[in-house]
Amino acid sequence: SMPGQGILITGTDTGVGKTFVACGLAAGLRRRGIRVAPFKPAETGCTPGATPGELVPADAVLLREACGTDAPLEAICPYRFQLPVAPWVAAKAEGKEINPSFLAGRYQELVAAHDLVIVETAGGILVPLAEQFHYGDLARLLELQVLVVAGSKLGVVNHTLLTLEYLRHSGLRVAGCVLNHPFEEQSPATDTNADTLRALSRTPLFVLPRLTPGDAGAAARLFDKLAHNLLTALGE
Repeated sequence: SMPGQGILITGTDTGVGKTFVACGLAAGLRRRGIRVAPFKPAETGCTPGATPGELVPADAVLLREACGTDAPLEAICPYRFQLPVAPWVAAKAEGKEINPSFLAGRYQELVAAHDLVIVETAGGILVPLAEQFHYGDLARLLELQVLVVAGSKLGVVNHTLLTLEYLRHSGLRVAGCVLNHPFEEQSPATDTNADTLRALSRTPLFVLPRLTPGDAGAAARLFDKLAHNLLTALGE
């Protein structure tokens, strides 16, 4: 086991399948006997819950389930907002502020009780949590390696290379890049993106083909392999 390690899962954009990949990866790690917890510092676009004032963070709930942890949802997702915008913007709209040192404390609680913590961004790496604090800053603060989830479509080469360039430039370690296929349409771009990214980036690329919802076995095998690749990258 690898006590006290964390990985940040970020995306090239919103809607690229970060939560899907994080959940699949968590399941793969669990099958290897690794105690894993999710950490979703802020979730926006939450829906009102049963009790007055309660907000349900749908992604954090899915992540918690996939990890099979009994860590409380309050630790897993400390900040929840209804407005579907960047966390800093959503907090500001409610006259609130996200506190980085509070986040660090919640993260440490999770680290203490698990082998690995999967931290998930809202959107991409430069999405702001506070005015002078984005997810790249969080990765530095918590000493997280980064796994980039790229949604295969026209434009993803640029989005991915920009993200990887930023991570390199800021001295963050990249554990790898997952090319996911969350969109219906096939195109010349989706046919060539994997080869193009392999040629242009020095980052290990893991291709997750479009999975048919019925084939749980194929998905599990792919996520087992991704879990293995990730552990290898973290172990370096």
